[in-house]
Amino acid sequence: MEIDKIIATLHSYERKVLPTLKETNKFEEIAAKTGLQKVEVMRALQWLQNKKLVRINKQLKEQIVLDENGIKYLKKGLPEKKFLEQIKGKSALDDIERNSGLSKQELSISLGILKSKGAIDITKENGIVVRITDLGKELLKKGFPEEAFIKKSFPLDSSDLKDLDKLAFENLRRRNQIIKANISKIIDASPTEIGQKIIEYGIQDERVIDRLTPEIIKSGLWKSTKLRSYDVKINVPNIYGGRLHFVTQAIQYIKRIWLDMGFREMQGNLVQTSFWDLDALFVPQDHPARDMQDTFYIKDPKYGKLPKELIRKVKAAHENGFATGSKGWQYKWSEEMAKENLLRTHNTILSAQTIANLKKSDLPAKFFSVGKVFRNETLSWKSLFEFIQVEGIVVDPNANFKHLKGYLKEFFAKMGFPDVRIRPGHFPYTEPSAEVDVWHPIKKQWVELGGSGIFRPEMVKPLLGFECPVLAWGLGMERTIIDYYNIMDIRDIYNNDLKRLREIKVWMK
Repeated sequence: MEIDKIIATLHSYERKVLPTLKETNKFEEIAAKTGLQKVEVMRALQWLQNKKLVRINKQLKEQIVLDENGIKYLKKGLPEKKFLEQIKGKSALDDIERNSGLSKQELSISLGILKSKGAIDITKENGIVVRITDLGKELLKKGFPEEAFIKKSFPLDSSDLKDLDKLAFENLRRRNQIIKANISKIIDASPTEIGQKIIEYGIQDERVIDRLTPEIIKSGLWKSTKLRSYDVKINVPNIYGGRLHFVTQAIQYIKRIWLDMGFREMQGNLVQTSFWDLDALFVPQDHPARDMQDTFYIKDPKYGKLPKELIRKVKAAHENGFATGSKGWQYKWSEEMAKENLLRTHNTILSAQTIANLKKSDLPAKFFSVGKVFRNETLSWKSLFEFIQVEGIVVDPNANFKHLKGYLKEFFAKMGFPDVRIRPGHFPYTEPSAEVDVWHPIKKQWVELGGSGIFRPEMVKPLLGFECPVLAWGLGMERTIIDYYNIMDIRDIYNNDLKRLREIKVWMK
């Protein structure tokens, strides 16, 4: 029968707790009747609730208890009462202090309280003289409401206080360490319909083994003792094993796309000279990207070393075009400025360094990089000052713009974007240049995710030694993956929320 099956799954704690709900639903009383520790009772109630045998009700209540002075005055009496008892018609304040044994602080408090109640009059006659009034005599006869309050059985529920008790409570609450109000969690439990049926059916008082141990097996006790049935349907805590950060997963996936397409990975240092970051890419030395507002420059060491064999060629490209048919930028190129160290602002540095090491016999060649770059930008919901850039180049005498779009389309298709379009753009080191848009399958609109183009001869010829088409593209990885993870604010990618890191879906396989 169903009830027998449920009873067979009950832990020994549950077997003790469930029957007591016939007599009481209060947590403290359940603990007292079962002899279990409170943590064991709470555990049993939670298990019973998971089995839908009980309902747990939790309430926050303000409970009043006596504080340090309250316990003291419960034994010795309130100071204002002791003060009033010392007045014989009228008495000098010095005599009251000496006879009552009150401290100066208690004496001062008593004066204020009794004066506010109209129990005394105060005059000056060769010192301070206190006289008891008719109200004071009546108060001594009937008793102080505050004294009656501290004699109550504590803790008290503040919501149960009546009018006179409320007034006494507020008066005592304002005083030093007489009472205090604590916010307590009140727990009670009641059986559900099936739980009530089990209580009425009865749980046999028999020993049940909850945990099978080597000792029980060796002794043979398991043969004569009932084993608790395992409940395979019960809710259990989620267990989170170790896993890679979702950004690392995305990086690995992106690298695999390019490797599968026959590309080789480029790697390099985060700190580079302006020569490689900007000059080798034919970025003029008066370009806004060189400003401190856009680039993180290194203070120490401020300068780095330059490749001697390339300085002359890059200098010529800037000043007169270096025999490419271009006039260059028509200014005096500064080697000093090119030596300045900085945090790389893009991975195109790696493309330039790779091209400079290629020979004609190496072509055609394809390379990619996935690495960190730095921009001196304001942190916002859509921009970071430190992010991952995905860079790619194809060095091939036969490459053209159709190939460029083909590579991008193949990559973005594997990233979950079904189509790509390129539209005119401008970058100092590519001509033609193009912005890269992808069709967003959920937003149903075109979204810009990167830039692309063919490197200019003024960049390629000084580095490679001859002119050759070089397809190039770059995109921010975070902007590419943010929608997959349903993240609205790009800053949330790196906030390391443990709950999100545990529960976030695995990157597409």
